[in-house]
Amino acid sequence: MLVLELARCEFILRRENVIALGNSGTGKTHVALALGLAACQKGFPVAFTTAAALVHQLMEARDERRLLKLQRELQAVKLLIVDELGYVPLSPTGAELLFEVFSQRYERGSTIVTSNLPFEDWTSVLGSERLTGALLDRLTHHVHILSMNGDSYRLKQSAGRRRAAATVDAAEQNQATADMGDQPGTV
Repeated sequence: MLVLELARCEFILRRENVIALGNSGTGKTHVALALGLAACQKGFPVAFTTAAALVHQLMEARDERRLLKLQRELQAVKLLIVDELGYVPLSPTGAELLFEVFSQRYERGSTIVTSNLPFEDWTSVLGSERLTGALLDRLTHHVHILSMNGDSYRLKQSAGRRRAAATVDAAEQNQATADMGDQPGTV
């Protein structure tokens, strides 16, 4: 129900955030992309990136002395989707640059973050309790949290394909055995 409500995109007008937390394969990215698509259809500027790619882009921009320009571009989008926060630990500089992006967007634009980690484990990615606390303070002030735990859809599909293949193999083996019994001279 919450996802359907969010798809109306009123959270963007209110400059609220969405955080999708849960195990790998539970649909966090899928939901984030669907909300991004709904926002695009309503005419909102949207940007999508992974946390690692965004940090890489920020560090590269800093090295090339175009960080302020990139930060302004990120501030200008009405909805910024940052996928996979927590999959790759960030350097101290990368964590600080990411914090700046979230801080600059605070109450100025909506951000969707997906993560496989509960909030208490974000320090392991960001490297600093103080930085993590300040980041979570801003992100969670006006937030909708999607708790998406459960079994991985990809693992379920993979297991289903393996079961189907095993069924086909067993049927083929049974057919081969039956065919051998139909051959003349076999007992």
